[in-house]
Amino acid sequence: MRTATTVLATLLLLSACRKEKAEHADEHGHDEASEQKGHDEGHDASHVHIAPEMLRDLRVTTTPASARPGGDSVTALGELTFSEDAYAEVAAPIPARVGAVYVTTGQQVKEGEKLAELHSPELGKARAALQAASARAGVARQGVERKRALAAERIVAQKDVQAAEVEAAAAEAELAGARAELAALGGGEDTSRAGAGFVLRAPLHGTIIERDARMGQMADPSKPLFRVGDLGSLWLIVHAFERDAVRIQPQAEARVTFAAFPGREFSARVGHVGQRVDAASRTISVRLVLENRDGLLKPGMSATASIPLGGTDGTITTVPAAALQRLENGWVAFLPTGERGSFERREVGRGRTLGDHVEVLSGLKVGEQVVVDGAFLLKAEVEKSAGGGDDHGH
Repeated sequence: MRTATTVLATLLLLSACRKEKAEHADEHGHDEASEQKGHDEGHDASHVHIAPEMLRDLRVTTTPASARPGGDSVTALGELTFSEDAYAEVAAPIPARVGAVYVTTGQQVKEGEKLAELHSPELGKARAALQAASARAGVARQGVERKRALAAERIVAQKDVQAAEVEAAAAEAELAGARAELAALGGGEDTSRAGAGFVLRAPLHGTIIERDARMGQMADPSKPLFRVGDLGSLWLIVHAFERDAVRIQPQAEARVTFAAFPGREFSARVGHVGQRVDAASRTISVRLVLENRDGLLKPGMSATASIPLGGTDGTITTVPAAALQRLENGWVAFLPTGERGSFERREVGRGRTLGDHVEVLSGLKVGEQVVVDGAFLLKAEVEKSAGGGDDHGH
């Protein structure tokens, strides 16, 4: 009887242990499932989240997707220069010494504004000669009038009148020659101004690009003292192969990018297509006109221009090439969500390469902001997350 009781107690104890173990296993399994479910719910494949400490070191810039004319286009390299219609080099017309300088580099000037005052002995002599010629001409004119009055009273012969007229005509010719010589020397025809000084004036509205004039220096007529240009409108001269240049239409709108402004586009229009093919490169020069009202662009900057060929075929959507990143399943762009450190990852269709920009076939609308600088690091973060960062060790 004692043996049966012992066996029964042992069986009951084993049954209780098994039940407790099963309940514990179910509870543990439920916890793991809940944790995995919570992990999956917290991970959104369409968004990238950057920790605040990493975001401080991540340089992020954005730009809107833009629209441009469709159809074929050609990419050409070139360099900015001044508009020939609004650029002047101002030099002394004769050897002279600089007495005073009234402007400096970068200063805005108006047409006719004083740039510098110079002094030239040669100009002083020309002014003196003009004054002398003017005096002789005046005396000669008076002589003619007197002879004519005397001839009318039959006091002098008519031949005396004719001789006086010839003398007056010679004096007038001498005066005209003196005036022309003074004008050629840059002194104008102002007989009221004496001495050797004269003023250089701005020939147009613009900015003083260069100033080589220094007080006391001798000015050489072959070397400009000032270069004045209007920076509000600049020319970009590019060279296109002849097969493309013949399809470029005047006034067509081109897109221009500069190494100095990555990710930014400027609009230009075709001002002129050259009439001559360069024999060595088989290219034709094309002049593009860019507005520069904010003064960002500087002559001498290198640029890349995308110029449409022939007629346009609707519009296309473009973004800077750096905005699109290649992942395993295709191309993506990253869009700021408005929440700090959060970016939407969006799949896009990539089209043609257009200079520093690429065509977007799908996935983006014109005006939507995309990440440019920082897109590559966001891509790396996506790849890191997809690479199995299993921190739980299950």
